[in-house]
Amino acid sequence: MTIDDKKDGAQYLTFLLDSKLFAFDVLKTREVLSIIEITPIPGTPDYMTGVLNLRGSVVPVIDLRKKFGLRETAYTENTSIVIVEAASGSELVIVGALVDAVKGVRRFEENQLEPPPKVGMKLNLDLIYAIGKTEKDFVLILNVDKVLSDEDISLTKDILDTAGNVTADSED
Repeated sequence: MTIDDKKDGAQYLTFLLDSKLFAFDVLKTREVLSIIEITPIPGTPDYMTGVLNLRGSVVPVIDLRKKFGLRETAYTENTSIVIVEAASGSELVIVGALVDAVKGVRRFEENQLEPPPKVGMKLNLDLIYAIGKTEKDFVLILNVDKVLSDEDISLTKDILDTAGNVTADSED
């Protein structure tokens, strides 16, 4: 999807990471949770916080601060988990993204969206769908499908497969 595909504007769920505004397309966002118990999974990358139980389903959780190389900080009452849908080929994977605070939904019209600059960005440019401009700030709109690398998706599928096998085995 390109910026030109959003001629009538689009809505984005905005959130904070290290005091900077980021966003996901609301169409890729399922829900927002307050911080709840996350079970660590040994042997996963440090940004893979673990898994949570979402109404009986196992959902992997990724700490976006760690994923983006930002400094760690303690959880607060505002820390949230944004449940998103990420596409990997023809498959859809549900993942939780740990963020500092959710700010709300914001609409950007086509003329308020710019492609990310080609130079001077610390983040991989594929991760950023666009930069939303407002009167007083910028919002980095992330591409959910790219924030999770193929390795992350594969790891997530392995975690879910293992969780499914444990559930199936425990019913015997």
